Amino acid sequence: MKKQVICTITSLLLSLGVSFAQESPSEEDFYKIVTPPVPEGILLEVGGMTTLPDGRLAIGTRRGDVWLLENPTGSKPYYKKFASGLHEILGLVYQNGAMVCAQRGELTKLIDKDHDGKADVYETIYAWPLSSHYHEYSFGPKIAPDGSYFVSGNVAFGDEEWWAGESRRPLRGWIFKITPDGQMEPWATGVRSPCGLGMVDGELFYDDNQGDWMGSGGIWHVKKGAFMGHPAGLKWANSLTNSPIKITQEEVYAMVDPRKTRDKNGNAIKPENVQNEKFLTLADMKKKYPETQLPAVWLPHGILGVSNAEILADQTGGKFGPFSNQLFVGDQGQSKVMRVFLEKVKGEYQGAAFDFRSGFQSGVLRMAWANDGGSLYIGETNRGWGSSGDANQGLQRLVWNGKTPFEMRAVRAMPDGFEVEFTLPVDKKSAENLASYAVRSFTYKYHPVYGSPTVNEAKCAIKGVKVSEDGLKARIVVDNLREHYIHELKLDGVRASTSYWSLVHPTAFYTLHNLPDGEKLKVAEMSTKSSATTTAAKTTDKKAAVASGKTPTFEEVKPLLAKNTCLACHAVDKRQVGPAYTEVAKRKYSNEKIVELIYNPKPQNWPDYATPMAPMPQVPRDEALKIAAWINSLAPKSAPKP
Repeated sequence: MKKQVICTITSLLLSLGVSFAQESPSEEDFYKIVTPPVPEGILLEVGGMTTLPDGRLAIGTRRGDVWLLENPTGSKPYYKKFASGLHEILGLVYQNGAMVCAQRGELTKLIDKDHDGKADVYETIYAWPLSSHYHEYSFGPKIAPDGSYFVSGNVAFGDEEWWAGESRRPLRGWIFKITPDGQMEPWATGVRSPCGLGMVDGELFYDDNQGDWMGSGGIWHVKKGAFMGHPAGLKWANSLTNSPIKITQEEVYAMVDPRKTRDKNGNAIKPENVQNEKFLTLADMKKKYPETQLPAVWLPHGILGVSNAEILADQTGGKFGPFSNQLFVGDQGQSKVMRVFLEKVKGEYQGAAFDFRSGFQSGVLRMAWANDGGSLYIGETNRGWGSSGDANQGLQRLVWNGKTPFEMRAVRAMPDGFEVEFTLPVDKKSAENLASYAVRSFTYKYHPVYGSPTVNEAKCAIKGVKVSEDGLKARIVVDNLREHYIHELKLDGVRASTSYWSLVHPTAFYTLHNLPDGEKLKVAEMSTKSSATTTAAKTTDKKAAVASGKTPTFEEVKPLLAKNTCLACHAVDKRQVGPAYTEVAKRKYSNEKIVELIYNPKPQNWPDYATPMAPMPQVPRDEALKIAAWINSLAPKSAPKP
């Protein structure tokens, strides 16, 4: 009886819009990370991974071995070496009774002729030229609908111009297709570090990382003859047999200065971002050269990864949660997995990207579905690149517990805004409140500088919202929509109907290329109510608390570090992708200087870290100051004078 009364009172309070201080569930409450045992002496620097028809897991390593795991989801998997002596495997597939892998200089078929569990034949399907540069990684293959293989080639970097991607040999900076009998066809170029390939409904996608000419990471639909933006591979556009590429390096450089300048001593000068300069975007390039392919979805650097990797479609039919047919994208640097919803508007892919699950022990490079139909193998490595986590390599498995998280299931473009679909019904009072939403848009420069800050930022006013009768959709009318821009949607105020939970991930990044046709919502159809005045007062109170000069505690600042993705690259007292906060504190920067470095990092200040920090201008200034004050509180206290 007592329990029934409490439930009745709770329901009444929720109907009145009263919220509770209960903590909403997080990622780990729905998706558990399981770490299977690995025998001593086996190093699983995973470069390739595939599940065999009989349920065994095949793992190719960067050290050149292929391992077969029997009973891989059990408590005691059995490891057996299938092949060895290969050169840096960075992709592995199973086809027609054999395994095929991309090693550094060739596509290789591994055949077990006598069926004893070990490869007897190492057959070269196709070999490509190499220089001696360490960064000429080769990724793949992915199997095309006709049984051919897609492979991608990483660029090298300059000896003096160490920041500049170079195509020293043919097919570096390219994606190419190889038939089973060894015929090669150049497919597309403009790629820089194409670690992640993925087949989605028979079509090829790839992801790239932030770097020179690449303002941020993103996922591209790879059409034959496409140019993705990095000009290095264009060196071979006219000399490769059957090249489908027509644009040349000279044409790119005529539009964007490659900035190959030298100082008075003849030393190359590294291009740096110039504030308040005139610039072009990749969309501007497409206006001039239609073969330029824009990312279907941008993955904002430092927020949704720093070294994007495997692309894998969810074809589990709901056995891995409420995200069927969406994409999961691994990230090596931040040791996490993101989620992407794609839709096709006016013939082009676009869509929304979300965070999904972080906290893996090492960099997420490869993923494969387990034979149980609903769990995901995670293959990991950090050698040469660095990643968050405590391990240098390994194998883990992500398991859904069957409970539905409160998430944005999808975000779709509308003629006047966006439609957000939820996994659980929303509390209508919170969802009809315009103050529950915030939208801004931005884009990136197309230039030879390593990465780009977010530019042309603008707020997008929320004009109204309409919540569906079942509470599973909210259509928000947004002002100032811009094509070819990333639109950040923050739904911090939306709550679930029965539990009043907040969203596990309240932020989505929608890349809007085309506005769909259709009717716009009428004012009479939508709610225009807003509690923004109350929200503004709370914000003022927060700023006043920061201005008071009181040093925040870690518990106070931890939500800000998590919200602004700081913890993805930094830990309190140990090195990760970036330096520990205790090391930053030793530099004795002022709070203002730390805020300045958050907005405009200086990678040269930390030369021992391979991954430069991205500019983070989206961090609110009051939050950045609070983070800075906490960092400086970690500085070692001077010993008292005797």
